[in-house]
Amino acid sequence: MNAIVEAFAFFLGFLGWLMVGVALPNRYWRVSTVDGNVITTSTIYENLWMSCATDSTGVHNCRDFPSLLALNGYIQASRALMIAAIVFGTFGLTATLVGMQCSKIGGENYILKGRIAAIGGVFFLLQGICTMIAISWYAANITQEFFDQFYAGTKYEIGEGLYIGWSSAILAICGGSCLICACKVQTPNEKMPYRYQQSSRGHVLSTLATSQSAPSNYGRNAYV
Repeated sequence: MNAIVEAFAFFLGFLGWLMVGVALPNRYWRVSTVDGNVITTSTIYENLWMSCATDSTGVHNCRDFPSLLALNGYIQASRALMIAAIVFGTFGLTATLVGMQCSKIGGENYILKGRIAAIGGVFFLLQGICTMIAISWYAANITQEFFDQFYAGTKYEIGEGLYIGWSSAILAICGGSCLICACKVQTPNEKMPYRYQQSSRGHVLSTLATSQSAPSNYGRNAYV
């Protein structure tokens, strides 16, 4: 595996994992602005954990969601997927650090280290997939409620937290793909069999030629 590809993939995975940690507590997953006649009266914004409101004077109040079971199903699923993404990213970082060629962890068995790095790439892919599903599912419900003419509740728009989540998912998927595609390690044993076959074949041919050209100790009349 190329060490440059390893370092680049590790950087992408680490950046994606860091952005997941930023997106999860971000308060602006969805935003709604209520306009008055003269000035903006309030701005309401929510994430997976709480709902906040800010008035025109700058005073903001936040309240946590009271009950987990009272929440919508997509919010509960998004929570689980985002937490799973952080866990997968942590495993991916650990496996990639162990499997990198520049790392002294695990000895100098580069075949084993390449496989461990590939496992880290799989974890990064799982991180990106979980993040992408959670963010896209949450955004789909926002757009569905926004364009629904019969929806009587507060209509929200996509906030900055979702864009951070999408970016982290793309980075994690790119990093995991680089690790998996570059995990093929060429060892010296993979290039030697053809050469050995050629040399052994030449040795056999030379042995046959020597035996055929060797003088016989017996003449034609030896058995007569």
